[in-house]
Amino acid sequence: MGGCFSKPKPVEVKVELSLLEKEKEVDGLSPNGKASPFADCRPNGALAHSSDEDSMLLPLNHNSREYVEASVCHVKDLENGQMREVDLGCGRALLIKQHGEFSAMAHKCPHYGAPLVKGVLSKGHVRCPWHGACFSTATGDIEDFPGLDSLPTFQVRVEKDKVIIRANKQALQSQKRSKPMSRCSILGLKFVNLSAGPASLVCAETLRQEGFTDRIVMCTMDRHPPYDRPKLSKSLESTAEQLRLRSMDFLQDHDIELLTEKEVVAVDVKTRSVTFEDGLRMEYRKLFIASGSKPKPMIYKGKDVRNVFHLRTPEDANSIARLANNKNAVIVGTSFVGMEVAAALTDKAHSVSVIGIEPVPFKKALGEKVGKAIMKLLFYIKVNHFCPVSQLKEVVLKSGKVLRADVCVIGAGSVPATGFLKQSGIHLDSKGFITVNKMMQTSVDGVFAGGDVVTFPFPPRNNKKVNIPHWQMAHVHGRVAALSMMGRVSEFKTVPYFWSAMFGKTIRYAGYGDGFDDVIIQGDLDELRFVAFYTRSEEVVAVASMNYDPIVSRVAEVLGSGKTIKKRDVETGDISWLIDKGSH
Repeated sequence: MGGCFSKPKPVEVKVELSLLEKEKEVDGLSPNGKASPFADCRPNGALAHSSDEDSMLLPLNHNSREYVEASVCHVKDLENGQMREVDLGCGRALLIKQHGEFSAMAHKCPHYGAPLVKGVLSKGHVRCPWHGACFSTATGDIEDFPGLDSLPTFQVRVEKDKVIIRANKQALQSQKRSKPMSRCSILGLKFVNLSAGPASLVCAETLRQEGFTDRIVMCTMDRHPPYDRPKLSKSLESTAEQLRLRSMDFLQDHDIELLTEKEVVAVDVKTRSVTFEDGLRMEYRKLFIASGSKPKPMIYKGKDVRNVFHLRTPEDANSIARLANNKNAVIVGTSFVGMEVAAALTDKAHSVSVIGIEPVPFKKALGEKVGKAIMKLLFYIKVNHFCPVSQLKEVVLKSGKVLRADVCVIGAGSVPATGFLKQSGIHLDSKGFITVNKMMQTSVDGVFAGGDVVTFPFPPRNNKKVNIPHWQMAHVHGRVAALSMMGRVSEFKTVPYFWSAMFGKTIRYAGYGDGFDDVIIQGDLDELRFVAFYTRSEEVVAVASMNYDPIVSRVAEVLGSGKTIKKRDVETGDISWLIDKGSH
């Protein structure tokens, strides 16, 4: 299959399209004729946002200039299980009513700023509608990931049937807070984290939050403090500072040491030491390995070609955006990262060509029906080889077709970065993944691992060892590992959650759909406004959606509670079962 696409440009720019028969068939897909079962679904029973006039400011205590009080509604305005976003005059808050009691906290998810009023309220917590993070309605503490910060909570009282919120002005503006952390008081002992990704960072912060006072040292090959890697492929021009998760000042304030540009070459479990490429040797008391993945090897001539990239760093992303400006870009591989890069380049490049092996993108993860629907946004073709030159100029396909290429991005998958462990005695499976138990401990005492690099027992699949390389899952691994390091057993309770943004559309996915045997579609695939339920042995094991928030978070809430969703429940198009189980 073959073709290229580009975003509409001014008239003087020419865009070439070449479609084969199968691609034309995709463009001709007919609507499935199914009316959306979710058209009348209101998020979590939430009421409309209150207007500024709904909030009557009350006189402030002259000793409380840092606080604001406001009457935000009447008691009868909210029913049990409802939320409302309210205005206090100098900021907004989320008002919640459960079991006849009111509570209030920040109204935005601290991860990406999603409006929590559109999320899912259930059994003492609110789940974010975008990426599934959960926050306690009583304390504001983060209970499930992604994200690092918790929410500030505010005082609520009732006077003469009026609901009054008292809030700290600074907390109202920041909309987030960090949990209290201890400081280092024992200099001789080290907990070493190999990585500065989400698993390692959450591990370090959890240790401090739980009162750990030994040294914590994070070591990373990157030159930057921890940053939001998933954004690289979605926002190519962002700097490391714009993407950072924690600043150096934050890490220093909490006695979390960070060593950058440190590549580990060996781990000696007998001497409990780690050796780096520059010769540095570091002993550890506990070791956490979250070395992540590396690009899957791809055979082509000219390894030092200047305009061929594996997207790994902010510098890579910036170079791709710069070189693609009004030029021809070729993306090799139809992974989520590859497609996100293609989407990000459509308003920069003269043309964007996507090359892949499979006839339908995302077929394994999302199924053929959803994959074909997404194909309307792109065309893609088989690759033969790269031209052996010092600077790539073109890509030659198996069909003989030549694609102009001023910049090329390879997104053809990844493999675990565990080469440095082959002689360590730490058990690796046949694919190179580190095997861990439910406490994230490896085969060696005192050595833990998490993130993309591990296979771990997954409770919903009878503790089958699985690898789930999601950003959110890495956060969970980091917390479980930290608690295990301190001798505390933590129940592994989460629902895998990931998202991908491309061509102005966002795919959300929750669950573990590996091995699904059927896909039940509700909504309109042609309009890319749908919900896809993935079933296995008559049970729903995962869900994906476009333009149907917060349905994925609703399903995550049901699955996370341990309840079963039957295939027959989603075949009818009636979602009353979902509202009943996931909202209160």
